[in-house]
Amino acid sequence: MFLRIGLGFDSHEFEEGKPLYLGGVLIEHTAGFKGHSDGDILLHAITDALLSAIGEPDIGELFPDRDERWKNASSEVFLKEALRRMRNKGFSIINLDCVLVMDDPKISPYKNIIVDNLSRIMHVDKTAISIKGKRREGFCKDKGAVCYCVILLGHES
Repeated sequence: MFLRIGLGFDSHEFEEGKPLYLGGVLIEHTAGFKGHSDGDILLHAITDALLSAIGEPDIGELFPDRDERWKNASSEVFLKEALRRMRNKGFSIINLDCVLVMDDPKISPYKNIIVDNLSRIMHVDKTAISIKGKRREGFCKDKGAVCYCVILLGHES
């Protein structure tokens, strides 16, 4: 089996009054992520990790924020395109590991719902998906959030 690893990263500031999406799940919170699309940092980081692993252009090149087609778009559209490209190249997901860095909201109450949703979108077993929440503890003093994702892909050669 031929293996490929991809690393994804995204960050956004919070914006009061916007809906908050993480992993395609609407989370109860007073603010969502400021961004051209829905700002879902988890889906953005996963998308970039996938694209990186298969040697494709990054999310900003494929879905530029200056293109009005992507204004307020669901980030699920971006992930599905990356998955389509991955499958066209003969790869499949072995596992996904993501870390969300934010103080609020807490990730633990939503973790299982997010994993279920990612499993559905990506057609991968829930046991292959790890989502962790970490507090900032002084990192990124401004009010925002960061997401890091690593994905391992396999290709039957």
